[in-house]
This record gives sequence, structure tokens and C-alpha cells, in this order.
Amino acid sequence: MENNTEVSDFILLGLTNAPELQIPLFVIFILIYLITLLGNLGMITLILLDSRLHTPMYFFLSNLSLVDFCYSSTVTPKVMAGLLIGDKVISYNACAAQMFFFAVFATVENYLLASMAYDCYIAVCKPLHYATTMTTGVCAHLTIVSYACGILNASVNVVDTFSLSFCMSSVVHHFFCDIPAVMALSCSDKHFSELILIFISSFNVFFALFVIFISYLFIFITILKIKSGEGYQKALSTCASHLVTVSLFYGTVIIMYLQPSSHHSMDTDKIASVFYTMVIPMLNPVVYSLRNKEVKNAFKKVAEKAKYSLGVVYK
Repeated sequence: MENNTEVSDFILLGLTNAPELQIPLFVIFILIYLITLLGNLGMITLILLDSRLHTPMYFFLSNLSLVDFCYSSTVTPKVMAGLLIGDKVISYNACAAQMFFFAVFATVENYLLASMAYDCYIAVCKPLHYATTMTTGVCAHLTIVSYACGILNASVNVVDTFSLSFCMSSVVHHFFCDIPAVMALSCSDKHFSELILIFISSFNVFFALFVIFISYLFIFITILKIKSGEGYQKALSTCASHLVTVSLFYGTVIIMYLQPSSHHSMDTDKIASVFYTMVIPMLNPVVYSLRNKEVKNAFKKVAEKAKYSLGVVYK
């Protein structure tokens, strides 16, 4: 990206400057990152290897796992480098690239969550029409649209942010190049840029939330009509897990992006960002999949095949 400002590099302040916290935080984050990698890549592998998981729900889960892996990898390695060796400098172009890819994957996750809610609505409310409604083509189109929206959203916001002039401070009060944190450094009038950020973010978030809300409204109405106690508990448990993750994701997004930079508390933003850049990608495989019997059975099947292929048989 062409740099028309006096700033050639940015300095990321990170989470804390306290020396005694650097190593403990590094250990915590590397454990979180490793669990994120193993959980999400493992989930993708299971879904690819087990034909019983080749269904719309697991198709969306595999894409969600891919997105979680990618946008965690966009941020976490740089954070760990800052904690371990004090590497807090990021170039102008690298900052723009980090901002772009993070915005892409965060937006894709936003729309994938809405697609999963719609899939759940069809499965619970219209089970007889599920196979004809959630076809391979429909699932593919929903996913492609999610990625297209992510690329479009990221392109507009990154160009909007880096069209501003940065001629004073280059210190980003964050642990990665997030849009509000970088935009706050601009020495030019950023009112219009903030309005664009708020408008686009609001549209993305509230459109997805509208789809999720309507889907779950019909799901809960259907659940209330279920006479079987076991069926009621199973449906309610599935909805609760999804809603917990939705609440975490959209709660932090609303805190971060749907307010002007003058109202931002950078410390609050950092804490909120840890959840959706590191914690949520780690938890998603557990919340969505690992409690599922089909996934557990697939894992056992793959593990047994691996044992036999290595010539090790456990009785």
C-alpha cells in the first residue's frame, strides 16, 4: 500500500509493559495458540476423513474452524514475539496487511455464524425439507458470499483507514493493528472515516444478528411445542452453546467497533480483543463440536485407524 504519510513504522504497545508479566503471558498465549491450532485443524481433518460428517452443519463447522485458525494466526504470533523478544515494531505495509486479513476473517466468521443459525432453523423447524433446502449448492453459495463480504469489508475499511495522514505519533495503543486503534493516530480529520467504519460494521453485525435472532425465534417456538423431554433438552442445549459463542463474539465486536474513537477505552479494547482474537477461536471447536457424539465417534474411528496403520493394537 502506498504510504503518503511521514510514518514508516508503527509501534505496538502490546498488552502490558510490566516485565514480570511478559513470560507468564507468553506461556499462556502459546498454550492458547497451540490448543487453537490443534482444535481447529483437528476438526477440519476429522470432517474431511469421516464421510458421516459430510453434512451442511459440519461443512459450516469446517469453514468456521479454518477462519478461526486464520484470524488467530494473523494476530497471535506477533503478540508472542512482542512478549518474548520485545519485537513491537511493525512496518506500515505489514500493519495494513494484518488489518486487512483480520478484518476479512472476522467478517467471514460473522456471516458464517448467521449461516449456521439458518442451518439450525431448517434442521429444527423444517426437518422434512432439510435435505432439499440445505443442498451442496446452497451451502457453497452461503460460504462464498461470506468470504466475498469479508474481502469487500476489509478492502473498504483498510483503504479508508490508510487514506488518512499519520504525521505525529506512531504508537498504537493495542497489541495488533486494529482499525480503531490505528485510526486514532491520524492527524487528519477522521470524522468521515469513523462514520464509514461505524456504518459498515453496524450493517455487518446487525444484519447477521437479525438472521440469528429470527432463526432462533422460530427455533424456540418449535422447541416449546416439543412434548418429548429428551428432545426438548437436546434442542435447548444445542441452542445454548451457539448463543454463548454468539454473545461473546458480538459482544466484543459491538464494544470495539460501534462507537466513535473518542469513546474508546484502549485498555477495555485490549481485554475485549483477547477474547475474540485468541479465546473464542480456541473455544469454538469445543462449543460447537467436541460435545457432539458424532465428532467423538469420528475421532475414535480415526484414532483406531492410526493405531492399526502404525502396527499398534490395543486390546
